[in-house]
Amino acid sequence: MALSKSRSLALEPVTFSESGGIRYLHFGSDLIQGAMRLNDPDEIYLDYNQQMMAWLLFLETRPGLQVAQLGLGTGALAKFQHRYCAAVKTTAIELNPAVIIAARTMFYLPDDDRRLEVRQSNALEFVLSATNTEQYDALQVDLYDVAAEGPVLSSLEFYQGCYGVLRSPGVMTVNLFSQHKSFKRNLKNICKAFHDRVLLFPESHDCNAVAIAFKGPHIYAEWKSIKKRAQLIQAQTGLVTATWAKGLRNANARQDLALEI
Repeated sequence: MALSKSRSLALEPVTFSESGGIRYLHFGSDLIQGAMRLNDPDEIYLDYNQQMMAWLLFLETRPGLQVAQLGLGTGALAKFQHRYCAAVKTTAIELNPAVIIAARTMFYLPDDDRRLEVRQSNALEFVLSATNTEQYDALQVDLYDVAAEGPVLSSLEFYQGCYGVLRSPGVMTVNLFSQHKSFKRNLKNICKAFHDRVLLFPESHDCNAVAIAFKGPHIYAEWKSIKKRAQLIQAQTGLVTATWAKGLRNANARQDLALEI
């Protein structure tokens, strides 16, 4: 969670539940803000969370590659990257200190080290800070509050800031809620900030829809190459990527012959 300057600085209470071997994160309601399988804490359990890793389709992990995560939640993305992307440095931005404590104590997020840094900070201020301009190769945006109806940051200013923190080539993934009125507003502002270089995954069963936005050179890749890349990611990490190529091909216009953006 992170808050815009126009929203209240009151922070939601952090609560938990467990069922069927899954531990859930809540913000004082029944709505799920994150989840972890107890016998596999480093797995990314939720489908849309898995799709937030789609930058792996387009960027090779290498020493010096920097990922910024806006909204920590259970720390699922940071944990996964810490375990499976050994060359990558992840910087997670989270406003609510209780979420950070919960991620560390209840969801087993590792302590900070040379490959992981968690900052208690405001996501809008982070992307607008000149210090962070063109410092990151990938950006993961998952910013929800207790209502969980749409991202708490959705302005053109915010997404222009997201574009600004990325290097070229760079990739942003954003968790949107397709059944809320904020969906069109977010998508419009993402497209404007990223010059219409945006793809969407098909919405998941819980109405989350992950957008992928690109900065840098034109991309042209045959779908068989994307599928092969997804299969390699799955073989190396266990991340369920088998449907990614088909989903992106079917959900986006003018992508029948190849991924071109």
